[in-house]
Amino acid sequence: MSSRTRPRRAVKTTAGATTVRIPRQRGLRSSQPFVVVVPERPSLTREALSALGGLLWRFRRALAPTGLAVLALVVAALLHVMAWWSGLVLAPAPAGPLVWLLLMQRRRPGTGTVLGWRVGTAAFASSALAWLALSAAFGPLAGALELWWLLMLITAQCAWLIVRRTR
Repeated sequence: MSSRTRPRRAVKTTAGATTVRIPRQRGLRSSQPFVVVVPERPSLTREALSALGGLLWRFRRALAPTGLAVLALVVAALLHVMAWWSGLVLAPAPAGPLVWLLLMQRRRPGTGTVLGWRVGTAAFASSALAWLALSAAFGPLAGALELWWLLMLITAQCAWLIVRRTR
């Protein structure tokens, strides 16, 4: 049996690597054979996921509302699974932004654009807190809560991009 086809002892390599052996050169009996470790080519799925991850990292500030919305969805699901009664505890929370609006208008009265932004911010925050209380009680995907979450996500993302004036 030739030395080139005879099985040799296994060389340990890392997972996902291919080992290529180059046989000994003739006349050099005392030298050891070369072992070249070549990493496998990444799959198309891995390439696509790394490209998507790079884009998400590059535009992470522009996508901040989306990240917060996904985080709120996960927190609401965990609250619902672990303690459904937390919805009862969170029920008074939507009144907080409305109280803030009344206090701000009393301390520093705003008109025109300032008043519009204050009312819009308070309405959106009240809506988000009401969604959180209801989804903690009934589950984030119950009934129309998932559509409510999606509409709030789209509204927050559009407002964020308009305010930041990103391209």
